[in-house]
Amino acid sequence: MHLSTLRSTPRLYLQWLTYFGRRLPVLLGCLTVWALILPGIVEPAIAQVPQRTAKVQSTTNSLTLPEGDGYLLGAGDRVKIDVFSVPEITGEYTVLPNGTLNMPLVGAVGVQNRTLKQASSAIAARYAPVLQIPVITVNLVAARPIRVAIAGEVNRPGSYTVTAATSTDGTIPTMTRLVQLAEGVTQVADLRQVQVRRVRPVGSSGDQVVTVDLWQLLQAGDLRQDLRLQDGDSILIPATATVNLDEARQLASANFATRNSRPLKITVVGEVNRPGPYTLLEGNVAQGAQLINPNLLQVPSITRAIQVAGGITQLADIRNIEVKRFTRSGTPQLVKLDLWKLLKAGDALQDLPLQDGDTVTIPQAISVSDREISELATASFSPERISVNVVGEVERPGAVSIQPNTPLNQAILTAGGFNRKAKMSNVSLIRVNPNGTVSKRDISIDLTRGVDGNNNPALRNNDIIIVKKTGFATFLDSTSAFLGPFTGILGVLRIFGGF
Repeated sequence: MHLSTLRSTPRLYLQWLTYFGRRLPVLLGCLTVWALILPGIVEPAIAQVPQRTAKVQSTTNSLTLPEGDGYLLGAGDRVKIDVFSVPEITGEYTVLPNGTLNMPLVGAVGVQNRTLKQASSAIAARYAPVLQIPVITVNLVAARPIRVAIAGEVNRPGSYTVTAATSTDGTIPTMTRLVQLAEGVTQVADLRQVQVRRVRPVGSSGDQVVTVDLWQLLQAGDLRQDLRLQDGDSILIPATATVNLDEARQLASANFATRNSRPLKITVVGEVNRPGPYTLLEGNVAQGAQLINPNLLQVPSITRAIQVAGGITQLADIRNIEVKRFTRSGTPQLVKLDLWKLLKAGDALQDLPLQDGDTVTIPQAISVSDREISELATASFSPERISVNVVGEVERPGAVSIQPNTPLNQAILTAGGFNRKAKMSNVSLIRVNPNGTVSKRDISIDLTRGVDGNNNPALRNNDIIIVKKTGFATFLDSTSAFLGPFTGILGVLRIFGGF
């Protein structure tokens, strides 16, 4: 062999290796595709050993399902099916009314009442004779409308058809969304014991009952408690045994509580100026009073109900206010409140949010001190104006409207002040006390004095101020009454010239 040929042999060998090395992945890829497709296209020879069923591999995407594979497929669901290395089959499919998916090459595949994992396994099993190693991934694109029921402590219990459009993420509606559709939970709802009854998947027996704690959703933001619904779910929200004031306030601000725009029909009885039934709407009352609890401005509460009823009377016992309400099953509940804590300590929990059908009872106090009456007079749930009567020797006697705790001398000035016959040194004050007795005080008055419990006391609703005449004015009036007839006779005689 020639020397130059020997020298060039290693170089040619390296060139061949480089050439095949670059094209080896392409060749292997082609062989793999043919290995996957040929078994379904080419019929085996009669003498050929029957092909063993390939091992099924499947994966499921559950990113939209916090509870895993719980969602059951049904007619109307739209899913995306990914078949590895076969783009001709990969795509979106809709579950037909008969509960099947119409797949290329293999035809109908039943997926009714199957989870995504079960559906992917069923599809992979059907493609096993066609594809060498079928790897199927199933994703839920859009959920079908589902029929669910809700009962218990919601404002509108019943059955609902919930669509993907009603959910926030466009896929599967959640439990809180259903509660919102039912116009929110009532104030006596027990969020810790919400029960969900659902149909089990194919192959399982009996219904599944799950207890959900929606309070954990409010307190800790635990989204696992906000279960995604599936067709046929039944939700029961029970009532609490007692009302927790702290939790009642938090519940009222939840996004699945009673809607603020929903009017509430309540009744206020007892020591208010206008007892009776009322319908409360969102927003402030007409008198525009400054609510003690601004955070619940849009939620009808105890103080707002009292404001609408004209405010408390001076006989009201605000330490023992009672709210009677009924659960959906008709069981009564009684909540006791102390609005004195609201005034003195700022305990906003006492300003209980109300619910439809509540009855508020404000009892009569056995005894109330003058100091407490003065403090209550300026509370937001007291009347903005009170009425007192000024009678006797003033320019405009009668009832006058003044602000609570207005001093006595200011009421006299509101009535126009003393006239020329008035005894300005003292007046009489008649008052109905909380215990039902009537008291009368003679008060030495000084129009220049400030509020003084002895000489210029603060007035209460329905007080009566009597301004007497001076002694000389009384004498003149008596003389005129006595001489009146004689004065008339003298006038007649003058006509005839007799006198």
